[in-house]
Amino acid sequence: MKNKLINKIMAKYSDKAQDKVHKALHEEKEGTLKSGSGKKVTSRKQAIAIGLSEARKEGAKVPKKKH
Repeated sequence: MKNKLINKIMAKYSDKAQDKVHKALHEEKEGTLKSGSGKKVTSRKQAIAIGLSEARKEGAKVPKKKH
């Protein structure tokens, strides 16, 4: 079951994208999330970026990357 707080904070993203970001944040907290180079992710912002990137690859509704 999704947490209502997560839905309020991340309202601009689709449900699929929210799930990916939630999973990435959980993995980052556990210490099992790794970046593309294989190093352990320690930054919350980086974990969110990884979750959004994975959601984009699966075709979820996510705003475009900012350059």
